[in-house]
Amino acid sequence: MKLGIVGLPNVGKSTLFNSMTLGKAEAANYPFCTIDPNVGIVTVPDERLTKLTELYQSAKTVPAVIEFVDIAGLVKGASKGEGLGNKFLSHIREVDAIVHVVRCFEDTNVVHVDGGIDPIRDIETINIELIFSDLEILERRIAKTTKSAKADKSLQKELEILEILKAGLEEGKCARAIHFDSPEDIAFVESLTLLTQKPVLYAANVAEEDLADDAANNPHVARVREFAAAENSEVFVLCAKIEEEISDLDEADKKEFLADLGVESSGLERLISASYKLLGLISYLTAGPTETRAWTITKGTKAPGAAGKIHSDFERGFIRAEVVSYDDLIRLGSYTAAKEQGLVRSEGKEYVVKDGDVILFRFNV
Repeated sequence: MKLGIVGLPNVGKSTLFNSMTLGKAEAANYPFCTIDPNVGIVTVPDERLTKLTELYQSAKTVPAVIEFVDIAGLVKGASKGEGLGNKFLSHIREVDAIVHVVRCFEDTNVVHVDGGIDPIRDIETINIELIFSDLEILERRIAKTTKSAKADKSLQKELEILEILKAGLEEGKCARAIHFDSPEDIAFVESLTLLTQKPVLYAANVAEEDLADDAANNPHVARVREFAAAENSEVFVLCAKIEEEISDLDEADKKEFLADLGVESSGLERLISASYKLLGLISYLTAGPTETRAWTITKGTKAPGAAGKIHSDFERGFIRAEVVSYDDLIRLGSYTAAKEQGLVRSEGKEYVVKDGDVILFRFNV
């Protein structure tokens, strides 16, 4: 999974990236400090892996990972090449989802590129630039499809969808907020790879005192939540400054620090949870003496497709999947005990893998 961290200059974007990835993106109090995207790999915390490693005495533990890309700040006119807009737009095309950091705290010592705190204005500034970019793509596609549809009437439906998207974007809507009913229509829209079609997580960057109650009384965050709900996006609250402070602590000290603030989980943990939910992802597990590993798949994936995450040979030569739930395996203490209790199931090609399944694939090529 590849997530792009975006936001206007000085909203806490690079500070957040640094704290989550222990990266070295320069974070300074002026626009365009981040010129090229910085990339960091973050492991997904999963206590199940620790317990399975102990159970199997695995030589290696391999967690799932998320790749974060810190993308250069954006200003009005980016779609026309202002600021670092062209670089921004090219880098954002490569990510699976966008983490849009919006500033929801007041601090006279940190300048805002537009002079004051208004998270909805900030969101719309970036959205408008992405919309302009998408409109250029749609206009070219409409011109081409209109010409082809004269000879091929089957393209008329595609042309209708393109026109609906164009009209919505011209009204200031993002493509993800324009709804289509049929799976075929949805698949066609997704094939266009529009920037405003990408799923978005809004990261509301708040002051330390707003963390304990999840910013329940912060009016800026309330507006972001209302905006996100209208387009089926996710919002999570964090304090980039706190994330930076705890980034060098070990797990025990980190939990103690957060507990003192009245917070149960770090911003990174909340970001990972929200991104999995937004993208419809789950993890299944494999375990043995050699290694214990988490594999990230889309919810609804059938056994052969899940096997293909390990190797294409596993999918091509799939015979069956021997499946036991993580909870049953840990409760009984061994694979053998789970098998004796009839809790290890032999599943075929139509089995839909569930989060926390511990799987051994049988295949033949």
